[in-house]
Amino acid sequence: MTVKASGDTSPKPYIGRFAPSPSGPLHMGSLVAALASWCDARSNDGTWLMRMEDLDPPRESPEAADQILFQIEALGLHWDGPVLYQSARHAAYQEAIMALASQGLVFACDCSRQQVQDHDGIYPGTCRDRSLEDRPGMALRCRVNDMTLAFDDRIQGRQQQNLAREVGDFIIRRKDGFFAYQLAVVVDDAFQGITDIVRGIDLMDSTPRQCYLQQLLGCPAATYAHIPVIVNRDGQKLSKQHMAAPIDTTHPAPLLLAALAYLGQDPDPALSAAAPGDILAWAIRHWDPSRLAGVTVLPETQPV
Repeated sequence: MTVKASGDTSPKPYIGRFAPSPSGPLHMGSLVAALASWCDARSNDGTWLMRMEDLDPPRESPEAADQILFQIEALGLHWDGPVLYQSARHAAYQEAIMALASQGLVFACDCSRQQVQDHDGIYPGTCRDRSLEDRPGMALRCRVNDMTLAFDDRIQGRQQQNLAREVGDFIIRRKDGFFAYQLAVVVDDAFQGITDIVRGIDLMDSTPRQCYLQQLLGCPAATYAHIPVIVNRDGQKLSKQHMAAPIDTTHPAPLLLAALAYLGQDPDPALSAAAPGDILAWAIRHWDPSRLAGVTVLPETQPV
C-alpha cells in the first residue's frame, strides 16, 4: 500500500522555520540552510520562526544557542516572534508518546546500535512483542506498517520510502531518556503551525518517518523542500562534527553573497559593494529554488 503525505491542499498562510541544534556556532553549511529557509518565507510574504533544537545536552555547548542567535541577527535574518526552545517542551513530547501508546504503537527496546547495524541499519523487530516498559536503559520505539509513504519535494521531486523495509520501527525516546528528534520535530512543527519546511537534503531520509507521525498524531502535513548540502574535499557534509569553521559575521555582505551563490541564485555582481539589507532585498525578489532542482551536493569552494 502506498500512502501519499499530501495533507490539506487548501491555501494557508506560509509559516516557515529555522531549527538549529546548539552544538556549536553556525558554519557556512548551516548559514546556507538558514538563508534558503528565510528567502523562501519572505518571498512568499510568510512568517519565519526560530526554534532551538536543544534536545541533546551531552552534545550541546552552553553558549552555542546565544552564539547562533547573534550570528543570525548580525546577518539581517530577523525572525518573527519568540524563540521556541525544545528543552522547555518535554511535557508535550511525553503527551505525544502516550497518544501513540494508546494506539498500541509504542514498545520498549534495549537493542544496541550494533545489533541494528548488523541488519544493515534496519531495525529487525527484535523487541516488538514487549510491553511498554518504562525503565532506565530502555528506548521507546514506534511501530511501523509495511507501507510505502510518498511525498513530493519542491526541489528534489517525488520521494518514497517503505518504512518497514527501509527503516523499521524507529526510536522516539532514547535509552538515556532524551526525546528523539523524529518525535520532537513533528510535535513542534504542529505546535508552531509550520506549513513549509526548507532544510538540508541530509534530513530527507527522515521525512517519511515524520509524515508517518503526523498522520498518527493527527498533525497537519507540511510542504518540504530539501536543499543540497555542502561537502568538503573528502566528500563529508560540512558540519561541526567534521570541524567546519564558524562563520565570522563581522563582514556579513560577502557571507550572504557566498551563500546565495551556493544556492544557485547567481547574485548580481553589482551587489559586491551593497549593504547586507540590499543584498537580502535582492534575494527575496529573485529567490528561485527551482535552480537547485535535482542537485544533492555542493563542493566546498568559494563560489563568489
